[in-house]
Amino acid sequence: MSSRGHLTLLACESGRAFADRIAAALRQIYNNEPNLEPFTFKRSTEVPFPNGEIKTVIEENIRGEDIYIVQCCDDPLAPDRSVNDNLMALFTAIDAACRSDADSVTTVVPHFPYARQERKKARESITAQLIARFLEDSGTRKVITIDIHAEAIEGFFHQATLENLHAARLIIDYFSSRYRIDNMVCVAPDVGSADRARFYSKNFGCDLAICDKARDYSKIGKIETMRLVGDVRDRDVFIGDDIIATGGTMINAMRLLKEAGARDIYLAATLPFFSGNAPEKFDRAYQQGLFRTLIGTDAVFRGEQFARVYPWYEEVSVAPLFAQVIFNINQKRSVSALLK
Repeated sequence: MSSRGHLTLLACESGRAFADRIAAALRQIYNNEPNLEPFTFKRSTEVPFPNGEIKTVIEENIRGEDIYIVQCCDDPLAPDRSVNDNLMALFTAIDAACRSDADSVTTVVPHFPYARQERKKARESITAQLIARFLEDSGTRKVITIDIHAEAIEGFFHQATLENLHAARLIIDYFSSRYRIDNMVCVAPDVGSADRARFYSKNFGCDLAICDKARDYSKIGKIETMRLVGDVRDRDVFIGDDIIATGGTMINAMRLLKEAGARDIYLAATLPFFSGNAPEKFDRAYQQGLFRTLIGTDAVFRGEQFARVYPWYEEVSVAPLFAQVIFNINQKRSVSALLK
């Protein structure tokens, strides 16, 4: 057999919208593979208990199938469900699939939970390692995510493997088709983003600059100082990052760039979490002329209403990329070209 079993999608409650977009992309892929049996999207139900506990019940037979369970642990469209609520739903779904005798179980999490807690700075947990352990103990043998905050997390898995996808090429194609790049500089908002900015710089064929920040780790999201390494005077600027949380780093970087003579500033982030009042802060920055556009992906789905309220926001879908990777894994085809 060329495949690992019949490809079947399952979705947790907060993963259903993203799973629907993956399914739509998979249908297009299978339309070009007429000799293959189409994938299935099977039903599951999350059952809440009065004390806050939750369990997942799979409604159909999945014995011997290659299961892909989709969950978005940070769900802006369901603010009443915490990351931890969605994590427990995911763990129970994985365990239910394993106990239902699935041939293999792959977890699809567009944003890896607790990825920013991947190292120890004081007397504290390395929580990203705990999440990797919990996923393995639940029964998953592969995890698919995108632009994980720290690549070291891959080493936290001992039984499962991590497939870390990248949104940069999708963002580059989207941006290049809509905006001029002939007078542009790619800027890293901090030193940790230098490799990503270098990738953008190489593919756009433009110069590179870096914002060097000093952070006060005793306070969450607090930046002490920031300086610019590079020349942006009379140039347009593209800033690409993996995560936007409170927005402090981006907004401080934009102010610094404007003071250094930058013209139009364009932003991009794979995971636009927009924690707390971040949307309002970016809206004020937009009104002040600090930036022109912010491009996010549907790995953190904001919805059409968000774009109507905030006209500076544009969205790129990464669901087709996830769909192609899922298909290639199921058919035992190479995925390395898709991960570059």
